[in-house]
Amino acid sequence: MNFPADLKYSKEHEWVRIDGDKATIGISEFAQSELGDIVYVDIDSVGESFEANAIFGSVEAVKTVSDLYLPISGEILEVNDKLQDAPDLVNSDPYGDGWMVKVLAADLSDLDNLMDATTYEAMVTGK
Repeated sequence: MNFPADLKYSKEHEWVRIDGDKATIGISEFAQSELGDIVYVDIDSVGESFEANAIFGSVEAVKTVSDLYLPISGEILEVNDKLQDAPDLVNSDPYGDGWMVKVLAADLSDLDNLMDATTYEAMVTGK
């Protein structure tokens, strides 16, 4: 399983990649593997602002639906349009083409509440 070191991770299994005051957010490889085949991504929140840990959408897999939690406070600037026609990108490339949203971060100190790759890997693998 892949845990890119340049990302931060939430206990709800979302990842964050920071570029200045903008963040790209998706779900981890572990999360997509637990969900199984993703068949639909429901995010309709461009232009909306959320507090850290607020629900901003959901993903539907063959057997379940799971809420998506924004790991940092901010305004959603963009939703990955590719996921409308190809939600399986979340399964095949969770850290690349399977990203969910881009956010204008409201408070970068929210990152202090997230895990680095080593800590996240220990949480999900028990090692």
